[in-house]
Amino acid sequence: MHDRDNLHRFMFEHFPIRGQLVHVDAAWRALIEQREYPPAIRDMLGQAVAASLLLASTIKFKGVLSLQLQGDGPVHLMLVQCTEGLGVRGLARYREDSKYGADQANLGALFGSGNLTVTLETESAAQRYQGIVPITGERLADALQLYFENSEQLPTRLWLHADADGASGMLLQELPAESATALSAGAADVATTDVAVGTRAEHAAALEDAWRRVQIIGDTLTSEELRTLADQEILHRLFNEDDVRLYEAAPVYFRCRCSRERVAGMLQGLGEQEIRSVIAERGEVEVRCDFCNRAYAFDAVDAAQLFNAAVAADRGTSVH
Repeated sequence: MHDRDNLHRFMFEHFPIRGQLVHVDAAWRALIEQREYPPAIRDMLGQAVAASLLLASTIKFKGVLSLQLQGDGPVHLMLVQCTEGLGVRGLARYREDSKYGADQANLGALFGSGNLTVTLETESAAQRYQGIVPITGERLADALQLYFENSEQLPTRLWLHADADGASGMLLQELPAESATALSAGAADVATTDVAVGTRAEHAAALEDAWRRVQIIGDTLTSEELRTLADQEILHRLFNEDDVRLYEAAPVYFRCRCSRERVAGMLQGLGEQEIRSVIAERGEVEVRCDFCNRAYAFDAVDAAQLFNAAVAADRGTSVH
């Protein structure tokens, strides 16, 4: 049985190549339980969830990583956000009058022309990194490969699968040769003694051959294997001739960052007159989170408290 709701990092001992395997089960079902996405959109969103977790695991940050696809096709927006602790949430917005058959379960048919954007924001919002590439290929993995080539300058391959029950993915990434010593104890010595003896060019050729080989082997991994096998079994099945170090698993989970306080702040931004007008017409203001579909209701009493508190806060912070 495959690993559930966790991410495993692994490292090739003899080469500067690293990888990650992720499986999202209960967290995935929690993410979509309030939504009725067409299967083609649901599965693409699941692949994006797995991909965002894999991307987040390749960098060190404190904040939120966002993976966004936006195009002129039937699906005009897909957004997944992942924290440094591997808490994830996501949504898709699409034209409900369109038909989404199995023949539309590819990137171009769903999104048309558009962009894939990866954004990294720190907790303090002091730093913001953004990489944008055009949506290309039939699979999300193809577009992400282009992102890594253009934005990260690190050769990277992904394999992704998702259905109603879960989402899974594998990432392989070639690191700069000089970084191997920092990521795998003794890698420099092994590279010297086992991989190549002689010139730097021979060493580089050996690394290039290793990277090509692991990609070819990775392409033999089927969606069924990725979905059902435990990570140790996957690595043994693919790379049993290599020394691969498997690190301790990190849990992944569904996490929506919405709260009544955040919604209250948004309503204050709209203004008291606007909110009281809606309450007079409907009896309350209801705001529903786009990610988890949770509803937050504010009646006349809530509105009075909301704007009285805002006025008091403004008076308390005024400088005369």
